[in-house]
Amino acid sequence: MKNKKLILPIILTLTMAACSSSNTGSIPASTSPATVITSTSLPAAETLTPIPTLTASAIPSETFTPLPTETATETPYPIVDSLKAQVTAEKLSCRYGPGAEYLYLYALNQTANIKLIGRTDANNWVWVDGTNKCWVNAKFLKIDGDPKMLPIVYPGLKLPPSPYYPGPSWAKATRNGNKVEITWQEVTISPGKYADEFMHQYIIEVWRCEGGQIIFETLGTNSPVITVENDEAGCNIPSHGFVYVQEKHGYGGPVEIPWPSP
Repeated sequence: MKNKKLILPIILTLTMAACSSSNTGSIPASTSPATVITSTSLPAAETLTPIPTLTASAIPSETFTPLPTETATETPYPIVDSLKAQVTAEKLSCRYGPGAEYLYLYALNQTANIKLIGRTDANNWVWVDGTNKCWVNAKFLKIDGDPKMLPIVYPGLKLPPSPYYPGPSWAKATRNGNKVEITWQEVTISPGKYADEFMHQYIIEVWRCEGGQIIFETLGTNSPVITVENDEAGCNIPSHGFVYVQEKHGYGGPVEIPWPSP
């Protein structure tokens, strides 16, 4: 009975050893620790570069070529042979030349109907048709049309010449800023050659520049010197002028003024 108790544990031990030996042969022993699978980080998300906003400077210039700008051009006035006009002043002086300093020829009465046949190049005096053609200031007229439509006849028309005085033989001018002083040869006329007490012995015609435009004016004096108060730079044609001797029968000269540049 005692031997049976000893045999049973021995049998169990041998059985377990056999099983252990059988499993060992089928599964090789590992010589390295088991590989641990770790989560691999996904590549960083690709950063998207925003599409650049197109500006006028980024687009080829030919895409934005502007249309040509139309330059306003002055429409030339149509030229007419004459215009009708009516006198609005009570008495309007009609003179030998286009300015208040020229000799008086006759007067036109208010409401007189006249015909205009010319004008000056740079002031508002107009030429009146008739047996004795003469000049009047357009601001004292009611004109049927624009006086700029009249042909320019002055300069061009000659003033009636004096039978007694040839006019000065020289003139000169000096500049001080915009002021121009003009001097010329003195010519003495006799007292009987004055048309009236208001007549000036010398007439100075001046084409001067102001505000980019040429202005024509006449100046009168009894001394051989006068000052043009304003002559600027900036006109398309140079300033210039002439000196006449004036007496009741007509005009001596002219002599051209050598005009100093601005």
